Amino acid sequence: MPPTPVAVKFRADLEELQRRLSAIPAQLADSPWAPGKWTRKQVVGHLLDSAANNRQRFVRASLDGVYAGPKYSQDLWVAAHGYADQSWEDLLQWWKVEHQILAAVVDRIAEDRLEAACTVGDNAPVTLQFLIEDYVEHQQWHLRQIDGKGPEGRQ
Repeated sequence: MPPTPVAVKFRADLEELQRRLSAIPAQLADSPWAPGKWTRKQVVGHLLDSAANNRQRFVRASLDGVYAGPKYSQDLWVAAHGYADQSWEDLLQWWKVEHQILAAVVDRIAEDRLEAACTVGDNAPVTLQFLIEDYVEHQQWHLRQIDGKGPEGRQ
């Protein structure tokens, strides 16, 4: 089965995100993206946690035709993984690999499963397609923070 247009766009968006993420200088990695906020390492770690949680959602919705599961405590997850203590190069490599896996999952989602109802925490149900597209927007939002190009990430 060829990838859906959603999957093709997802993969292209991830490739662009990886290009932009790789361009962030390592010397900024330990700096908070804004005063009192996470370091850039911790933001990338949060993106890894988001990928792990969304992989579960994407797979379960595509297999079962429906998904209902918890939100996750992002501050606790970031602390539990110790992302601030990891090397920038490792974090970037982990991001790349995690997103290769996620893209492979999305490549294999059948067109009819994109309409699967997905409930995350106590949020209203959305479609799997919405979760996939929103995932990319979430990644882009955080990347604007750490590269200083977003409204909250201006330096």
